[in-house]
Amino acid sequence: MEKLMLVGEGVFPVVKDAEGNAIAEIPATGWNISGTVQGEGKLAGTPSLFIRLASCNLRCIWQMDDGSFCRCDTSYASFHPNDKKAWNVDEIVNVIKQNIGAMQHVVITGGEPLLQKNGVAALCKSIKENLGLHITIETNGTIFCEELTKYVDLFSISPKLSNSVPSAERLKFYNEAETPSSRYHHEVRKNMPVLQSYIDKSNDLQLKFVVAKQSDADEIINDYLKVLKGYKKCDTMLMPLGATHEQITKSNPIVLQMCIQNGWKYTPRIHIDIFGSKQGV
Repeated sequence: MEKLMLVGEGVFPVVKDAEGNAIAEIPATGWNISGTVQGEGKLAGTPSLFIRLASCNLRCIWQMDDGSFCRCDTSYASFHPNDKKAWNVDEIVNVIKQNIGAMQHVVITGGEPLLQKNGVAALCKSIKENLGLHITIETNGTIFCEELTKYVDLFSISPKLSNSVPSAERLKFYNEAETPSSRYHHEVRKNMPVLQSYIDKSNDLQLKFVVAKQSDADEIINDYLKVLKGYKKCDTMLMPLGATHEQITKSNPIVLQMCIQNGWKYTPRIHIDIFGSKQGV
């Protein structure tokens, strides 16, 4: 039986366990019901359950346009995934079954889910065969698994721009040690053959770039869009950098103008607008 290492709540927000028994704790949403909404991308606003996998092969720390720093908004899943637990695929599917209700959408996120690609493929196969749900996978686009293209309806790919690289100054700001691995991680952040494979093989995708600076537009165009082939313009989306509402408010004007000037789609971050910087929502 395949196992997956999940972090935090694992499957969320839920009110029942795998056997259908009520869970004592109310979900982080504050509502005594299962589910939340997808906050980003083409399916923003769609009622969903989330599955969060532990660990990431990147350590993103961006610099805002005003010079301040912003770390990955799920650093508990990427930098220090300490609150983690091994789940059987059957257990995950049963929790989804007990909590999905009228929803039709499951999001597999991280961390970086493709680090556990064999287990994720087994999970997606089981979700499709047993529950018939729409599956979105959120990935940084550095790892490809062709088996997953049989089951995943939407690959939400967020290629990381050079502004995400964790410099010594940025690591120090967050009290993170600078190690050879912290540099190595970002040597793989731009994997064009992998991105092209997603475009060629997947049912649907979105290229969702996190943006903080005006110069990001040139990098998106020259390093990615002019190199990749076969994607649709509507697949290109920009998302404002920020782990808090205040940071997103700073990034928004830059991102909105960039979208208008280049004909790209803007994606909101609904979950932060509603719940703030909160885990499990």
